[in-house]
Amino acid sequence: MAQITANGIAIEYEDHGDPADPPILLIMGLGAQLTLWPIELVEALAGRGFRVIRYDNRDIGLSHKFDGVKAPGILPLMLLGRIGLAPRVPYTLNDMAADAVGLLDAIGIERAHIVGASMGGMIAQHVAFTWPERAISLTSIMSTTGNRRLPPARKEALDVLTRRPDSTDEAVLVAHGMKIARTIGSPAYPAEEERLRANVTAGIRRSYYPAGLQRQIAAIIADGDRRKRLRGVEAPTLVLHGEADPLVPLAGGEDTAAAIRGARLRTFPGMGHDLPLELVEPMAEEIAQHARAAGRTGGEA
Repeated sequence: MAQITANGIAIEYEDHGDPADPPILLIMGLGAQLTLWPIELVEALAGRGFRVIRYDNRDIGLSHKFDGVKAPGILPLMLLGRIGLAPRVPYTLNDMAADAVGLLDAIGIERAHIVGASMGGMIAQHVAFTWPERAISLTSIMSTTGNRRLPPARKEALDVLTRRPDSTDEAVLVAHGMKIARTIGSPAYPAEEERLRANVTAGIRRSYYPAGLQRQIAAIIADGDRRKRLRGVEAPTLVLHGEADPLVPLAGGEDTAAAIRGARLRTFPGMGHDLPLELVEPMAEEIAQHARAAGRTGGEA
């Protein structure tokens, strides 16, 4: 792991594979550290001939924390959005996309294949339509467009994600993290108990910072509907989505693919809002084939 200054803040990142290979930038989702990209997926992409970079978004993991900066509550944000007013938030998804571009600048990468999951998919979309010259291709995983007419998250998924644990005792935090994973995860591919416990424990010991979650949620809500902006995306686009996603229903992926000209949608039966090990190989192959095709037509970095 390494840390650099990008877009004026400290960003923690990892760099895997041959530096001479075409780069893939992985952007993780809401409240999620870079370690939620399974190392098996990282290695599968590197083994297919890519340089793979994953990093902690601002306000999570080992990257910069916006301590003491308050975010508006979810209800006021939603009400302002419904009447067409832009709420004031600590930072925006476009700021977070500028972090991604700043990271590429800092490590000397001119263009990359941009891959984002969940909120990371939203950030990746921003990179593609705000800095089109930096995106060779776009892959949006279990993400959406911000279209308020789409089906909402299931109540149990939203509740478990926003509920605070009873204490900061490690055992309580681990149980809470495992409950989140089980609730939003893939029903067809349940994580093995001890592996899940080990991963959740490692994540908590690496960094536990719930304050960042509220600011990231504020950035998502304030961003509104991206469909008009997505119509301008020129990067070849792949949309991957689970058919059993309780947090971002499949309609979000379908809407993303419909909004971007020429986008291709691939869905996975039984996949929820996670990246199960059983799907690492097919997902890596989808991403790699898409990146290779885009590289041939658009040129690599």
